[in-house]
Amino acid sequence: MKFYLVLVTTPNRRISEKLSRGLVGGKLAACVNILPGLKSRYWWKGKVEIAPEELLLIKTSQSRLSRLTQWVKKNHPYKVCEVVALPIAAGNKLYLDWIAKSIGR
Repeated sequence: MKFYLVLVTTPNRRISEKLSRGLVGGKLAACVNILPGLKSRYWWKGKVEIAPEELLLIKTSQSRLSRLTQWVKKNHPYKVCEVVALPIAAGNKLYLDWIAKSIGR
């Protein structure tokens, strides 16, 4: 089974909590870490913007990745939300097994 670490930025804690509850509750993710205090600088509509954000670190499986992406896009307030999936090349087998068991393989 292949696993992924998915990165999603959010504008605030309320959205982070909403997304993390929905992802874990819906078994699209085994775990979501919320990292507050980010400052993002990015291009938007032809100019550079700066905004405070939070980062979600989402652990999931390849079989859930497409549904997870669609769910985030549907429930995220940004018109173009970040959903970047990084493959997990290796890790603690017990932890990876726990991910699989938590989301129902």
